[in-house]
Amino acid sequence: MNQRSKLQPRALVVAVAAACAVFSTMPVMAQAVSSSGANQAEDGQAALPEVTVSADGTRQLPTQGSDTYTIQESSSAAKIALSPRETPQTITVTTRAKMDDFKLNSINDVLANTAGVTVEKVETERTYYTSRGFDITNFMFDGVGVPLTYGTQSGDLDTAMFDRIEVLEGANGLSASTGNPSATVNFIRKRPTYDFQAAAGVTLSSWNTKRIEVDISGPFNEAGTVAGRLVAVHQEGDSYLDRYHPSKDLVYGVVEASLSSSTVATLGYSYQKVHGKGAMWGALPLAYADGSQAQYGVGTNSAADWSFYDSTEPRAFAELNQKLGDGWTWKNSLNYDTIDSNSVLFYIGGAYDPSTGTGLYGFPSATTSSNKQIFMDSNVSGKFNLFGRAHDLSVGVSWSRAKQTQFSQNTNSPSGDGYYYDITLAQAFGGAFPTPVFDGISTTESYTDTRKTAYAATRLHLADRVKLLVGANYTQAESTGYAESSAHVLNQSALSPYTGVVVDLNQNISAYGSYTKIFNPQYQVDVNHATLVAATGKSYELGLKGEFFERRLNASASVFRAKQNNLANYAGMDSAGNYYYDGINAQSEGVEFNFGGQLVKNWQAGVSLITMRMTGDDGSSVRTYVPRKQLRLSTTYRLPQLQQLKVGASLNYQSKTSYDTTNAAYQGGYSLLNLMASYDINKNLSVSFNLNNVFNKKYLNSVSQGTAYYAAPINGSLAINWKY
Repeated sequence: MNQRSKLQPRALVVAVAAACAVFSTMPVMAQAVSSSGANQAEDGQAALPEVTVSADGTRQLPTQGSDTYTIQESSSAAKIALSPRETPQTITVTTRAKMDDFKLNSINDVLANTAGVTVEKVETERTYYTSRGFDITNFMFDGVGVPLTYGTQSGDLDTAMFDRIEVLEGANGLSASTGNPSATVNFIRKRPTYDFQAAAGVTLSSWNTKRIEVDISGPFNEAGTVAGRLVAVHQEGDSYLDRYHPSKDLVYGVVEASLSSSTVATLGYSYQKVHGKGAMWGALPLAYADGSQAQYGVGTNSAADWSFYDSTEPRAFAELNQKLGDGWTWKNSLNYDTIDSNSVLFYIGGAYDPSTGTGLYGFPSATTSSNKQIFMDSNVSGKFNLFGRAHDLSVGVSWSRAKQTQFSQNTNSPSGDGYYYDITLAQAFGGAFPTPVFDGISTTESYTDTRKTAYAATRLHLADRVKLLVGANYTQAESTGYAESSAHVLNQSALSPYTGVVVDLNQNISAYGSYTKIFNPQYQVDVNHATLVAATGKSYELGLKGEFFERRLNASASVFRAKQNNLANYAGMDSAGNYYYDGINAQSEGVEFNFGGQLVKNWQAGVSLITMRMTGDDGSSVRTYVPRKQLRLSTTYRLPQLQQLKVGASLNYQSKTSYDTTNAAYQGGYSLLNLMASYDINKNLSVSFNLNNVFNKKYLNSVSQGTAYYAAPINGSLAINWKY
């Protein structure tokens, strides 16, 4: 590796030292504002109550009902409830307040506002995500889950049912059975309240988009032992994209019952349906025939008039939490998810030659797909005494099975191969391609993935100021079946260790370091038709963390290195037409800074900054479609002179990206400014206004696949909200 590919140690030391200088001033600031900030509740502002961190990890405080941009504790890292300061990895959170303030109504919106995470919107209905340069495949619900099929999210997953979304960066060898050294996204669902509450809102947005949202919660009986909650959303409208008309519906219900003083049972179900009329498959070809970058209008759509993509996601879950005594808890979770899709789509490829009007081809296809997942987790956690100190322990097992089926039907095209049509510019981008008959070549796939995992983690209190978090999981991954003409078969297993240490430097600041591994099973074969061994990932992280203002503000500064070995990479096609792969290595290393929460009374803010490099074994830059620098800033302020008024802004910056060295698929660095304002008419009624992409920046959503489409231009929304 050449010297330029390495982070300079002096730069890292300077970055961490600067963070120490900033952190060291925080206690003084806290003392200066304590008289105004410590009594928020008395002044009519929602205050986070002081929390005693428990070891059961079964239920953390909700963020809804508070203006907070931070959390008090999380169990995303090790299934042990830890404060952000006690977690020896970078963890960022998007609270309910932030989602409401900036109208982050989908997971794409949330993750696009999270530094270190890149939302790769390669087409309208399917999205990929990366963190620290590697693909994110682990999406958990309340701490349990299985990797996404293909690592892609279909549809526009709504956030109305979530209290907060936590992102644990780096490998997650304890909570996730398999995956990459990227990040784990943990969706924390809303739960019932035992005081009746209700809320409803209507939002009108650009392009005739309308959204209606209802959230009702409360007890079912006078004893207050059974409570339920119902969340419902309907959204529909047009789009800045030609011929694209998206809509979605969400219903989420959950019931919680105290069966005894020590036993709590929970049943929940959600159903989301997304309809994308005029949906894209792939996107716009970015190179002209001469190799230069193609230019389009912001609203250009490659979909035909008849194109659509529909997806449904029913999710059911059951939990049983049992207190065992002496602070021990047994938590059991059972989940059943189905992700179905049905689509008729039109793909555009080639390189247009303006001088001849030729060079583009079209490929229509009809596809139905279904992924049925069942996964369960059983976990015991609590405290034990050793050498005169209390320590934390979490031990559990999990099992999952995912059944993937897909059927695709093509057409008998004039090309003779059953795929491609030569098309005109109007047919490519005007939606004018005639409705096809799907009577050509068909492809199918059907395979089952199974994961069996045993895990354990303990946090040892070695001294008053020193805590050691150690653990491991052992996972066996199996797959049987086929995908198109290739076998989808594997049987791989690995032990993934975890080590993290936190040292309290003073009452506000801690230093930490962590090392964790994870593995990712692979079904691809090499040139000799042997299945590739699993890809392995490692994460190293070192930094400082602080909590200030009675834990209403969390901050961290870190240096990291993430490495993945033997990642499957397309290497060619054999004489029989079968693809084969080889394994490649890549690593990212960088510096990250985060803080979020209350700075002073009435002022909430979140700032995340990351800069990194990503290289292969030879030291050259790889995965150049991942931005090397990102800044995410959001802030809101409630005016002291007019407490009913809250104003805010967010700023998102990322550096240049490109698909390869040709620069045809290239996006320069850009910044986006968003504004918000809300006004409480009375204690029940409020109105809010949001303006996004204020300077009307034109930019491509993602160049990760060599094609792309443009992001939304300037747009706004007006909402009326009622609560009881």
